[in-house]
Amino acid sequence: MSHGIPLGTLYLVPTPLDFGCLDAAAAVPPLEHSLPLLTIQTAARLQHWVCENAKSTRAFLKRVGLVLPLAQPLQAQQIVELPRQVHKKGDHDPQDGHDATALLAPALQGHDIGLVSEAGMPGIADPGASVLRAAHQLGLPVAPLVGPVSLMLALAASGLNGQQFAFVGYLPQESSARAQRIRELEALALRSGQTQIFIETPYRNPALLQSLLECLQPQTRLALSAGLNLPQQAIHSARVAAWKQQRPALPLELPTVFLLGR
Repeated sequence: MSHGIPLGTLYLVPTPLDFGCLDAAAAVPPLEHSLPLLTIQTAARLQHWVCENAKSTRAFLKRVGLVLPLAQPLQAQQIVELPRQVHKKGDHDPQDGHDATALLAPALQGHDIGLVSEAGMPGIADPGASVLRAAHQLGLPVAPLVGPVSLMLALAASGLNGQQFAFVGYLPQESSARAQRIRELEALALRSGQTQIFIETPYRNPALLQSLLECLQPQTRLALSAGLNLPQQAIHSARVAAWKQQRPALPLELPTVFLLGR
């Protein structure tokens, strides 16, 4: 910067939603099914990365390389991981957040950097906010690329209010606290019309669905989107009374987005 070197850009590079969801014997879907060409082209030319997990980032870049040649071989890519504590905190509290300035040093030397998460759009229901705050503080250009965002796909398909909505992350694991939180979210949704969106670790999805059906009022609308963008994708939206009458078979072992509202 002090020598007049143009600043690099921080690109938000979305990844397919199938990470960790495919059987070992399953064929990996072509990257073009999830990402537009411009996103793939940008990923192919980048050589510096900030990520959650270097192993999965290399797997993603290997898929990019099947479509377009990488600017550098996989082993020459400069990949740095966010600290583990950033993942656990969700990276959303600036007061006790992580200073990611050092991770962006290559951009000060004119190199573009890709920010990537395990699946979907970095910074949305994924760590990355501290990297973006640091980029803005340093005056770096920030460029989000087009790709899948599971929360938005689920909201679009739900039939719930897409004009007012909130993502509230994970609900409590303890049953009584979870029930109280469900009733709070329902009351807010019914009073304000604001759709409430939340997620859970896949192996806890069945328990969360059961709690929702026990706690929600019959006329409240509940929507689930499981395995978005996967061959097993299943989307169901109905009033709670209808869910109780006939509960559909859903692949709840896959990442699932839950939504409730009027």
